[in-house]
Amino acid sequence: MKTQVAIIGAGPSGLLLGRLLELQGIDNIIIEAKSPDYVLSRIRAGVLEQGLQNLLREAKVNQRMEKEGMVHDGFALTFSGREERIDLKAHTGGKTVMVYGQTEVTKDLMEARTASGSVTFYEAEDVTPHDMYTDTPSVTFKKDGKQHTIECEYIAGCDGFHGIARQSIAADAIKIFERVYPFGWLGILSRTPPVSHELIYANHERGFALCSMRSAMLSRYYVQCSLEDKTEAWSDERFWDELRARLPEKTATALITGPSIEKSIAPLRSFVAEPMQFGNLFLVGDAAHIVPPTGAKGLNLAASDVYTLYHILRKRYKEGRLDLIKKYSEICLRRVWKAERFSWWMTSILHKFSDDPFNQRIQEAELSYYTSSEAGRTTIAENYVGLPYEIIE
Repeated sequence: MKTQVAIIGAGPSGLLLGRLLELQGIDNIIIEAKSPDYVLSRIRAGVLEQGLQNLLREAKVNQRMEKEGMVHDGFALTFSGREERIDLKAHTGGKTVMVYGQTEVTKDLMEARTASGSVTFYEAEDVTPHDMYTDTPSVTFKKDGKQHTIECEYIAGCDGFHGIARQSIAADAIKIFERVYPFGWLGILSRTPPVSHELIYANHERGFALCSMRSAMLSRYYVQCSLEDKTEAWSDERFWDELRARLPEKTATALITGPSIEKSIAPLRSFVAEPMQFGNLFLVGDAAHIVPPTGAKGLNLAASDVYTLYHILRKRYKEGRLDLIKKYSEICLRRVWKAERFSWWMTSILHKFSDDPFNQRIQEAELSYYTSSEAGRTTIAENYVGLPYEIIE
């Protein structure tokens, strides 16, 4: 088989890149190790920056998002028993975010790819990229007991943190920057109305909490927990009691509880691999970087990688611009590190790192400082809605 771009991974970044390239007449094949049902079963966040919303519109998969997505003009920070709202629209010249689940984004992209007839191989085994430093790279894999080879010009590694794309790179060719946090998030999903129409991020001496949602009748809540905790030790009653304890009294009183329909513990880490390009292989999204979920940047950061690679490849095939190919990593990393910084800051300022009361007071003072200043509120808002994508010229 031959194609122009081989994409490893059929998560949202791989599917979005494939869709955008397809609409420009750039042939691509996607290879995915898991089944479609498995890909859709991944529970992930769903706060979409303006840039990702616009990419989905450009990809012509925005119909359901426009109908079902919930536009958010702001969010709340709670600390010291008070609540401060960050008005995103007012501090960013009208920009907003949209709550629309990552699973829904993936489903929309899957359906569009199926309808277009573009080639996707699911449940592929032993996926391996080859010869990425040559002009004739390829990807091999097994499917239904048969060996397949895809000859291509470029390979996009969109296969996540544990994927083969980054693992195929020699250890001495890549530099890893990482911070693993000493706690996790215990999250539950419940068929209950959200306690607020906007997200609430809570700093409390007992630990961090987050009130989020997937829809008007599907709520997502989190509390900071120990990495040694097990979900079995957290009954629904214990979870709701702990969540209430970390929220201001007015919010805690308004909380509507119900049986959990999903419960899990997620560890937190910051991670960046440099560079993000190795010859004609490009790392995209979680294959190159991970952020703690505090700043709602994971999916959005992957989307900015897709934007950059899509425009570089579009100019390569439509205008013959070979000079842009080598700039992918440096362009992406400029934005990656700014998003890593914001996610690190949000994590550092909202979570309990120790029992030292001095640290708690410092966090409260910094939150008070930022929310008492127009410049501080603007800084938070600009980062939360997403920094601008770099124009590819």
